[in-house]
Amino acid sequence: PKPLDNNTPAAFVFPPHYSFPPFFTLQPVSGTRTSQLQSWSTLIQSYCRHHRLFALSLIDALSTPLFHNATLRRKLSLRDARAIISWMASAEGGSRAEWISTSNKKAKATAAEEEEGGKCYIYFRRPEEWASLLEEWVERTGQKGTVLTLYEITESDATRKEEFWGMDEDLLRKSLGVCVKRGKAQIFGGEGSEGVK
Repeated sequence: PKPLDNNTPAAFVFPPHYSFPPFFTLQPVSGTRTSQLQSWSTLIQSYCRHHRLFALSLIDALSTPLFHNATLRRKLSLRDARAIISWMASAEGGSRAEWISTSNKKAKATAAEEEEGGKCYIYFRRPEEWASLLEEWVERTGQKGTVLTLYEITESDATRKEEFWGMDEDLLRKSLGVCVKRGKAQIFGGEGSEGVK
């Protein structure tokens, strides 16, 4: 994870229910399960925002403190983690996640890819929200009409203190696509050498 600046970021503070063993097993009763899914969604979004993680590989994330409470010796199963992310990706879950296809097609991930553990975007801000933040940054910094590279937007010193610094390039493209649809941006060049105005 990339810190916001050269200082060490503050430690992430887990919510009280993270220390409750049943939290790590999805509950069978519908009402309890929905509440638990909401709690997991909030935790995952907060954790990813804090650590500047825009995407997760579930297989890799299972061994991190996000899904593994070493003190309790409790770990979320891959099946339950998949169920939580799938719920987050649904309308009921607020579209706060999206499975990423590992194939060359720009399609949604297949059930087989999800079965393998899958990779997903975590939308602590949805692409529409990132688009608004990018538009606000352009206005605030007086860069309207300026052509910027994707690298300048997510990796330059000028954006180091911005929330989108270090953003996954595909997620940036997705968010800029929203700006284009709104008539607020134009994208020039081919993949790998795009500029945005």
